[in-house]
Amino acid sequence: MTGMINNVQLVGNLGADPELFVTDSGKISCRLSVAVNDYYKNGRGTPMRKTNWMKVKAWGALAEAMVAELHKGSRVAVNGRLVNRVIRGKEGEKIQKTEIQAVKFTKISYQDKRDELPF
Repeated sequence: MTGMINNVQLVGNLGADPELFVTDSGKISCRLSVAVNDYYKNGRGTPMRKTNWMKVKAWGALAEAMVAELHKGSRVAVNGRLVNRVIRGKEGEKIQKTEIQAVKFTKISYQDKRDELPF
């Protein structure tokens, strides 16, 4: 089908160093968690911030570059696509996981590390 798009773009900070893995078949991958903040006003008009943790996975040379360049606290822009997987839990139950499969990233340097509310 044409006209369908699965594209995700996010900018946030890493909560931990990226984890590098090698699969049984020898493929390289990495996982990382990116904190992205949502800003809103509650029912009383008080500015609020909610942090959402996005799970990101990368493969091959991209995974190696992410591990080499990023570390806990790094600000990063990630482009990718949403991927849904079903895994089995410890008791055999099905668990659905949604993650972002990265296709590109950019490390962002910034001077002011304060994360202020935008309003």
